Amino acid sequence: MREIVFDTETTGLDPNTGDRITELGCVEIIDFIPTGKTFHAYVNPQRSVPKEVVEITGLTTEFLADKPLFDEIGPQFVEFVGDSTMVAHNAPFDRGFINMELARLGLDIYPDDRFKDTARIARAKFPGSYVSLDALCKRFDISLDTRDKHGALIDSLLLAEVYLELMGGRTRALDLSGQGSGGDGKVVFPARSPRAEPLTARQTESERAAHAAFVDEMGENALWKKLTIQ
Repeated sequence: MREIVFDTETTGLDPNTGDRITELGCVEIIDFIPTGKTFHAYVNPQRSVPKEVVEITGLTTEFLADKPLFDEIGPQFVEFVGDSTMVAHNAPFDRGFINMELARLGLDIYPDDRFKDTARIARAKFPGSYVSLDALCKRFDISLDTRDKHGALIDSLLLAEVYLELMGGRTRALDLSGQGSGGDGKVVFPARSPRAEPLTARQTESERAAHAAFVDEMGENALWKKLTIQ
């Protein structure tokens, strides 16, 4: 299951009043585990960045002035995402900015059902608790040492770890039955077909006899007597 964990940094809070994306970061995950493939770009928003936003992101108007426009990186972003589900923290915010930029380019916008909101998942899992990215990282003991400012790629990498923990963590249940996935989030191993020719038994006749005598000492209810060994 391929999903894209992503984050945006912007000039403000509302894409409908002229705010634009300044940074975009994406992390590819398969079955909740990062593959190492990422997409990252700074974007010239074609407008000034307010001082209060600079204090949060560290991205100044001067720094972004020579960066590519969204027109240039948009098609690359769309190609990287493909048809995968998109995962974001407070997804409606990021979805609004992404769809605004795609619409400006005349590209198809992403429907609501393409997105998973980790903030919503966390609120359902931990009702009444703080569910900011920082708070969830602390809850799951995920290091924030690399994060002194909000950054789209750094936050996406952190969110990928948080998302894994929200989905059950690295000790998620294993189903070894070989019955196939039931869509319940379990990791399922398919049943293997039988060998064309069975392996040659390694026990000698004397070892078989010694084992049989040992099992007899256990009585009639011994588990070994309920199994057929070939």
